[in-house]
Amino acid sequence: MGLAWMRINRWSFSAMGVAALWLLLSVITNHFNLNSLSGVATSASFLAIVAIGQMFVVASGSGNIDLSIPSVMTISAFVTMILSRGTDAGLLIAVPAVLAIGIATGAANAFLVVKLRIPAIIATLAVGYGLDSSALIANRSLDVYTVSALLRGVSSAKLVGVPSILVLGVALVAVAAAIIKKTPYGRGLMATGQNATAAHLAGVRVGRTITIAFLTSGVLGAFGGALLSAHAGGAFLQMGEPYLLQSVGAVVIGGTLIAGGSATALGTFFGSILLVLIVTTMQVSGWSPGMQQVVQGAIVIAILAAAGGGFGKRAA
Repeated sequence: MGLAWMRINRWSFSAMGVAALWLLLSVITNHFNLNSLSGVATSASFLAIVAIGQMFVVASGSGNIDLSIPSVMTISAFVTMILSRGTDAGLLIAVPAVLAIGIATGAANAFLVVKLRIPAIIATLAVGYGLDSSALIANRSLDVYTVSALLRGVSSAKLVGVPSILVLGVALVAVAAAIIKKTPYGRGLMATGQNATAAHLAGVRVGRTITIAFLTSGVLGAFGGALLSAHAGGAFLQMGEPYLLQSVGAVVIGGTLIAGGSATALGTFFGSILLVLIVTTMQVSGWSPGMQQVVQGAIVIAILAAAGGGFGKRAA
């Protein structure tokens, strides 16, 4: 047990950070209690949904990262609002359309990375720019300002006092953890992230494995955007922008190796909560939004720098 156990179960570091920061906020504000947990859990659950998709991409190794997440969230929010027309019946059209957007985005990213061998950071950024252009067109077409009651219930309602989005987020984390630990795909993904050549020689279909990771990220990002539109009460340009840094931050803070080959869904969830608590702490302290972004970036850089030694040893 102790430090050795924590190094094996890397999610425990982010869990300890959540406990420590929660205690700090309780002392600073004198009223940060269990009722405050509802708002934190809601924000963290939205982040966890898209961060889980990012986790699969990062775990595939080769420096893979999905920078199209903010863009797919934004266009999906617009499509949800426009096609649903604020009705539950409209979701019969909007949900398949959002699914198609997620699949198309993931497929485009995978094609550029796997087939054309373009670095993921460039490929996904380019796909994101294309989606941003579509969002500009959708913004001109948006004339609906009501949200489907069913979608609002999923994103904002409570089940026995527990936010329904938290239930959805926890269920997704459990499914992702099971996929990573219990399925052939999960083992193939970890093998690909550690050494794609060795994984190929061992019989892993590396291209398909990476493609599924990008598809997962695209779909979760799209549905995250649809849910966010209901929670926010509408869609607006760049509404997914905060999730660019935070989706990566939640993954690396949670204990997933940025070099790939090892991932923890539970850690990603705790990392999401920790990031939300960090932002909350800065807001309580009166820090400007720009400074909040700087601090979040510095935290991610510090964690990546600290993980550098481990990456070097593993590569050797």
